[in-house]
Amino acid sequence: MILVTGATGFLGAELICQLTGQGQKVRALKREDSVIPAILSGNTLIEWIVADINDLSSLDDAFENITKVYHCAAKVSFDPKDKATLLKVNIEGTSNVANLCVHHNVRLLHVSSVAALGEAKKGMQITEKDFWEYDANVHSYAISKYEGEMEVWRSIAEGLDAVIVNPSVIIGHNAGYTGSGAIFKLVKDGLGYYTKGATGIVDVEDVAKSMILLMESEITGERFTISAENYYYKQFFSEIAKGMGVKAPSKEAKPWMLGLAWRAAKLASLFTGKAAALTSDAAKSSLNISLYSNDKIRNSTGITFKPLHQSIQEVCAGLKKL
Repeated sequence: MILVTGATGFLGAELICQLTGQGQKVRALKREDSVIPAILSGNTLIEWIVADINDLSSLDDAFENITKVYHCAAKVSFDPKDKATLLKVNIEGTSNVANLCVHHNVRLLHVSSVAALGEAKKGMQITEKDFWEYDANVHSYAISKYEGEMEVWRSIAEGLDAVIVNPSVIIGHNAGYTGSGAIFKLVKDGLGYYTKGATGIVDVEDVAKSMILLMESEITGERFTISAENYYYKQFFSEIAKGMGVKAPSKEAKPWMLGLAWRAAKLASLFTGKAAALTSDAAKSSLNISLYSNDKIRNSTGITFKPLHQSIQEVCAGLKKL
């Protein structure tokens, strides 16, 4: 039987949709307070289990009769206040999953992130051969994903049958206006600025499809970057604006402007009690030009990625219905 952690999340839910669409039964992990996504409601091929990856007792029980594990559970945040939670969930939680996979002789597919690949070498695309180098200024999310991935590599060295995926920015209308969906909301609400940064982007359907292809393959002890295309933020925002029927951002945000913006957002959060709309880490990341190669996953699985312009239009159409 298949076990999926992070089953109520954006990627986990899409993965389960595809697995059950193939007629496979899935044991899905959820926390006590997690809400089952509408796209999974009433699916009779899903066995829901209340467990936490940071609670070894409940997690161990969930491994009964399991042969494959997709580890999607993770904390995603660029807010410095979330550092302790990021480290606990993304490192300790992943260590628990990997250790139990070793103990129960289970095959693991671990969802890491391109954040664990490190920064780009000037003028070159980032590949699976690149490794994260310590930087005192790097954001806590990158540290947590890198260290979490290292827990899986440690287990692989101990004999674990596992494969790792490093997705870039994942988009899809089922994210709503959270996660990557927040970018769509910013543009929809009249974002006037763009940065010179660039990153890789991929449709959630293609990430889940890649994961299933790799899990069902004989590949083990390797990692794969999952990214459809590299987009500069100006192009990304412009295509979102077109899909949303609004004016595209036309002014470049300079580094000093972003510095003022995140400081203002932090000050505002002190009065509202809400998380800052922009953090220092997010501002810095928006200026990076990070271009990713998808040659390895395409050559290994034969997957063809959905064109990003199509994905963006589909996301916009889905969000308009909310």
